[in-house]
Amino acid sequence: MPDKNLAPVYDPANVEDRLYQKWLDNNNFQAPGDPDKEPFTIVIPPPNVTGTLHMGHALDNTIQDILIRRKRMQDFDTLWLPGTDHAGIATQIKVEEHLAADGVSRYDLGREAFLDKVWDWKEEYHARIIRQLQKLGVSCDWSRERFTMDEGCSHAVREVFVTLYERGLIYRGDYIINWCPRCLTALSDIEVEHEDQEGALTFIRYPLTDSDEHLVVATTRPETMLGDTAVAVHPQDSRYQHLIGKTVMLPLMNRPIPVIADDYVDPEFGSGAVKITPAHDPNDFAMAERHNIPSVVVIGNDGTMTEEAGKYSGLDRYEARKQVVADLKEAGVLLKAEDHTHAVGHCQRCSTVIEPLLSKQWFVRMKPLAKPAIERVKNGDIRFVPERFTKVYLNWVENIRDWCISRQIWWGHRIPAWYCDCGETIVSREEPQSCKQCGSSSLVQDDDVLDTWFSSALWPFSTLGWPDETKDLKHFYPTDVLVTGYDIIYFWVARMIFMGLEFMEEIPFHTVYIHGLVRDAQGRKMSKSLGNGVDPLQIIDEYGADTLRFTLITGQGPGNDQRFRQESVENSRNFANKIWNASRFVLMNLDDFTVDQVDLSSGLTDADRWILHRYNKTVREVNRLMDAYELGEAARTIYEFLWSDFCDWYIEMAKIPLYNAESEAEKNAVRSVLTYVLDRTLRLLHPFMPFITEEIWQKLPHEGETIVLALFPEYDDSLDFARAHANMDVVMEVTRTVRYLRSEVQLPPAKKAKVILHTGSDAAAAALKDGTSMLQKLASLDEVEIVSTLAEKPKQALTAVVGDTDIYLPLVGLVDLEQELARLKKELKKLDAELKRSAGKLSNQGFLAKAPEEVVAEERAKAEDYQLKRDKVAERIRSLE
Repeated sequence: MPDKNLAPVYDPANVEDRLYQKWLDNNNFQAPGDPDKEPFTIVIPPPNVTGTLHMGHALDNTIQDILIRRKRMQDFDTLWLPGTDHAGIATQIKVEEHLAADGVSRYDLGREAFLDKVWDWKEEYHARIIRQLQKLGVSCDWSRERFTMDEGCSHAVREVFVTLYERGLIYRGDYIINWCPRCLTALSDIEVEHEDQEGALTFIRYPLTDSDEHLVVATTRPETMLGDTAVAVHPQDSRYQHLIGKTVMLPLMNRPIPVIADDYVDPEFGSGAVKITPAHDPNDFAMAERHNIPSVVVIGNDGTMTEEAGKYSGLDRYEARKQVVADLKEAGVLLKAEDHTHAVGHCQRCSTVIEPLLSKQWFVRMKPLAKPAIERVKNGDIRFVPERFTKVYLNWVENIRDWCISRQIWWGHRIPAWYCDCGETIVSREEPQSCKQCGSSSLVQDDDVLDTWFSSALWPFSTLGWPDETKDLKHFYPTDVLVTGYDIIYFWVARMIFMGLEFMEEIPFHTVYIHGLVRDAQGRKMSKSLGNGVDPLQIIDEYGADTLRFTLITGQGPGNDQRFRQESVENSRNFANKIWNASRFVLMNLDDFTVDQVDLSSGLTDADRWILHRYNKTVREVNRLMDAYELGEAARTIYEFLWSDFCDWYIEMAKIPLYNAESEAEKNAVRSVLTYVLDRTLRLLHPFMPFITEEIWQKLPHEGETIVLALFPEYDDSLDFARAHANMDVVMEVTRTVRYLRSEVQLPPAKKAKVILHTGSDAAAAALKDGTSMLQKLASLDEVEIVSTLAEKPKQALTAVVGDTDIYLPLVGLVDLEQELARLKKELKKLDAELKRSAGKLSNQGFLAKAPEEVVAEERAKAEDYQLKRDKVAERIRSLE
């Protein structure tokens, strides 16, 4: 027999850690890997080991936990595989900043010693992240936890790199890449964030070498002209036909460069002639390749000018810009400078303006990988929730460019390529001992590491043991649902699809659930600079994990951003308290009632059948919504049932037989319904609020070890009580109306009243007759008179109509009628004055013409509200007189 005592007040601090540890001790989250069971798998989007979790992580993991807990309760072989990401650049920056505070750089330490520091950082923050996830209540299978740089994942990374190289899908070459002068590494296109900035469009004269003519070019980056190797015009531009093939003199550098024709040039932009700087612009690089034009690097990796920049060598790129403009002006070739707004790329990690640089890097050929990934989304094998993100995904994948995967940092998977002095490059799964070309053993491994997203792209199968043929890989791949934010569709989602199809020949997941950002109450993105971030742990410490989870899930819809408001947190906390107090009432009235005594087959009243019917409809709707990934709506549906139907109505109904019935059979019928409905509704709510539901469920009569493994409710035809539901709707609507009438004359609950119900409907009369005791209890009545005919309407009574029923609440003896009439007439006079004022305002043409539209609309709404109130008060006066 379980202990049925619940504390008077719900205190999450006394419940959550205890229950979570119990779940861990009992291995309740561990996937058995049963080949006879249908699997359901989610791999966690691995948080970066760069710091602590934020509110976005809390939302992301709450969604996953809801999906996982429900599937586990539906008896799937459920695996939620946890892990963390090494987050190459982001983590290295954090550690470097930490060292810089002590005046130490990574170069002072050297590669190996620096990496030891990063591993120490990883261990500290990994432990912190896991503690935070567990505080949130996530039901991950911690026995299968992975890290993107653990031995197994690293083995998978090397296997993929070498295989792609062998298939001709990885290559090394000199190309324009995005370079961060702060992080000192290459970045892929999607690691660059573009922001509009005010700048200048500078027009420069380039004189022809064989005449007095000149070409005018326009540029937003004058310092790059030092590396110009051509000027380009459109082949059909009549202004410049005669100059194609000639040469101009590059100002300041006195270097002759050719005039070429290329279709890429826009004749409408600037002067229609453009400078070509192949080493510092991707479009110029492409033109240079088409026309076999050389490249000159004038900006170095650290953002300063190189020796090729002549006298500007050593200057910062922005200082060089100022100096170049001054020198152009002095040389008389600066035509003009115009204000110009243009998009400038910034490093996603450190916000430094990136520099397009010609550099030797490793790339993945993406077009061959993208083709099947496009087809599998178009044919519906992979779907996005909400569907609109399918277009976002396809738009990027269909226009994809090769992926620069090498990074000039130390933390990450080192590229498995070795170089020999003879010029040979060896890409190998194992470290080579000698050069296959010349036999030399003097080999040097590439210093670069792989882009973080390279290893993350393998996450759905590398975590399950690939390239080995493990039982987990065979049973749990492909996974089922990926939950992530819309901001990493390109970074992660697309690349996982590419790699899954290339190496597993199967999609990595069938559904991608996209959620939005968690913003502050004003709709602003949470950030350190604004100081508007909300720490999930602080909310958990103050209100409990269930409150945070319920707030986040009810505040979101798939794909949409949400605002995190304090009042929403308070509402969720109040909901938890409501459930707790209702459960205390149920448990205090069960006495020695056991689960074996639950019987829904006999002795039920319409009230009992009504709540069972309402519960059953709630189950059907919750399952429908959860299958459609409308988790916020599912949570709200449970909330409405528990708060209104169960707590506000049925518990009040249940008190009548519990306190007044003479037979134990009548009381046990109510106990059966209370136990059954509360038990099953707690199961419905468990994925959303796991802690409070487990704590209460353990006190209820139940079968099974834990609610974590209890069966999730399904719709039951035997609980369809449509007639009882209709009958109770009549009783409840009359109850609401009588309560309202009492409130109109401020009649306290202690003052019992009589009500006369006139109805011509036999069904309504029968329902009201059966519900008389309920009406008396819930509407504070001492007499209920139900009549089919009425000789005359009761005088001095409040009246209302519900369906086929007229309601009369006589006030004689209940209230001081003269005093009530005086109050109502005073209220009528006040409303008449407001109506007159409002009518005068709305007939004033000056007000209508000058006031904002919303002010006028608000005044009209006020007038309508005053009129409705006036009519109601006038009717009350007539009925009382």
